[in-house]
Amino acid sequence: MGSARGGGDVSALRPEIEDFLYAEANLLDEWRLDEWFALFTDDATYEIPTAGMPDGASAAVSLFYVADDHTRLRERVVRLNDADAHAEQPRSLVRRIYGNVRIEGGGDRVIARCTFIAKRAKNRRVDDFFGHIVFDLVRAGSSWRIATKRVYLDMDLLHPGKISIIL
Repeated sequence: MGSARGGGDVSALRPEIEDFLYAEANLLDEWRLDEWFALFTDDATYEIPTAGMPDGASAAVSLFYVADDHTRLRERVVRLNDADAHAEQPRSLVRRIYGNVRIEGGGDRVIARCTFIAKRAKNRRVDDFFGHIVFDLVRAGSSWRIATKRVYLDMDLLHPGKISIIL
């Protein structure tokens, strides 16, 4: 792969970034939401544009399913961890797969893109979510933190019509 936009050599970063993304997915699958939230920078955003929305869409002018800043994301994690969280009681069983990881940039800031499939089982029903994710990652010491996570659903219809899990 060699050089990427931004002038950095991503080949040395690939294993490190991939491990970070897989660990992030695993924290979500295991419902370790506080640890997952700790991966974000203090000014982070977590966004899910509506299904079929093109890359680069803006929450300021388009409808998004989720458009959380750091504070709202923390509130989401607290709410989902609450035993009285109606939408996720009982909790969904979720497994996600990240693939086709691509990295742009280099040094202390990279854009990582990947495809994903998430399967959620709840109430004897399995729902599929699929699409691609764009991460803006910044180096923090010997690890990485998420400045932005934007999940694009590559679907023409959201079924069952709501997202109660973190994608």
